[in-house]
Amino acid sequence: MFERHASATQTRTDAAALQASIIDLHAVTKAYETAAGPFWALKGIDLQIKKGEFVAVVGKSGSGKSTLINMFTGIDHPTGGDIVVAQTPIRQLDEEQMAAWRGRNLGIIFQFFQLLPALTIVENVMIPMDLCQVYENGERYQRALHLLELVDMVDDAHKFPSSVSGGQQQRAAIARALANDPPILVADEPTGNLDSRAAEAVYELFGSLVDEGKTILMVTHDDELAGRAPRAVTLADGLIVDETVRHRRLKENGDYSE
Repeated sequence: MFERHASATQTRTDAAALQASIIDLHAVTKAYETAAGPFWALKGIDLQIKKGEFVAVVGKSGSGKSTLINMFTGIDHPTGGDIVVAQTPIRQLDEEQMAAWRGRNLGIIFQFFQLLPALTIVENVMIPMDLCQVYENGERYQRALHLLELVDMVDDAHKFPSSVSGGQQQRAAIARALANDPPILVADEPTGNLDSRAAEAVYELFGSLVDEGKTILMVTHDDELAGRAPRAVTLADGLIVDETVRHRRLKENGDYSE
């Protein structure tokens, strides 16, 4: 119903245009089969995100935010459309290729942290490096400590997740997402379970990472938080209904200002 069929002249084949965006979605749709018929969670999404952008995706529950995230992370498959991420047409990858590609190109930060409780903080940070065989065995521990130092968690490296606060667990999850030095970070409601102080610290950390060249896509229901991002995209009923771009530079406190 909502899938678009582009003609040959409409198909984007310009390599320079694709390379300009690190995330490129064109006419992306997603339908879920229900007893009442197909439910269209996405209805033809066009979205381009350039390298080094900090983009907030906002919308009410059921608007399609999480479905959108699942599309370009390869966690789920679209019904139609084209998806190019980090210059890779990810719909062409099989499951094994997708897992390997995801491990090297994406760092995913979950709302509920997803740290393994039986492992220490530093061991949790090392997991992506072990799974993707990134860095030499002897380097992984030192890199994990370095990343924990970046997020002000190195003193807690040998504690278990249950021994630290929610804000500290989220910081550890961010360090884990950075383990393989991916160009893109995806954060799904990263401050949803944090108090205001911890949420502010996480937001400031995101700002510093963007300032260093990372691309961040943050899904949030917090309009105030989204309003501080340089670019905000609003979804409703599976469509992009609004977009705000703020041409600002990063300040030391993590905000963007003229």
